[in-house]
Amino acid sequence: MTGYAPLDVPKPVADGIWLIDGPPVTCRRMPHPTRAVVIRLETGGLWVHSPTAWTPELGAELEALGRVAHLVVPNPLHTTHISDWQARYPEAETWGVEAAVARAARQGQSLHLDHLLEAPAPWAGEIGQLLIAGSRRHTEYVFFHKASRSLILTDILQSLETAHLPVWMRPLVWFSGADDSDGRMPSLLRRAYGDKRALAASLREMIRWGPSRVLLAHGRCYMKNARGELERAYRRELRKGLWEELAEVAEKAEVAEKAEE
Repeated sequence: MTGYAPLDVPKPVADGIWLIDGPPVTCRRMPHPTRAVVIRLETGGLWVHSPTAWTPELGAELEALGRVAHLVVPNPLHTTHISDWQARYPEAETWGVEAAVARAARQGQSLHLDHLLEAPAPWAGEIGQLLIAGSRRHTEYVFFHKASRSLILTDILQSLETAHLPVWMRPLVWFSGADDSDGRMPSLLRRAYGDKRALAASLREMIRWGPSRVLLAHGRCYMKNARGELERAYRRELRKGLWEELAEVAEKAEVAEKAEE
């Protein structure tokens, strides 16, 4: 159970965009709810972000919405179901991050990418995308559907509703900072971003998109007060990045002052 039934069906968010709540996946022996996002592009093709488990019933509902044209692997961790979708939709183009291929192989999965997300994307006029900078260990892109003003995040923000989780798992989620009471970037990911200044700059750019809602792969989505929720969730990262910028400015000023002497 994930608390987001019905599963494996497209749920409308706004015109041309749907959520698909999927069954949980196990991460570090803990079940996590999953969610895909589907956007119908102006061409009529469907853009599928982080595909969840495929079922024949889901396939039939998607066929009624349009043709699956693009499969998106936003980070190396979201590869569990991608090979099934590639087999079902051989004409769809798969976009992802390079590290996803190696990780999928380690998991015994077959994954090929047609394009890296860093390449120019045919959906650029409809969906903005941004690499969250600051880490050599984790690569993640975020996306912004311009028409519905929907921000689409994968792992860099999680808001797990602990009431839907096993009792033994709840303290671990609270400790990680990913519980719904104050959903944030999980602690393991925070440690992966060593360049706090670069991370903060990316987060500020993302917030400047001005989303109306935030759609998450794991946990409760934020359907209102998107900017406020983002500033709350990333308050530590934004504050840390600002302090590092101020420290660098002060250091440069000190160096310049000494040079003048």
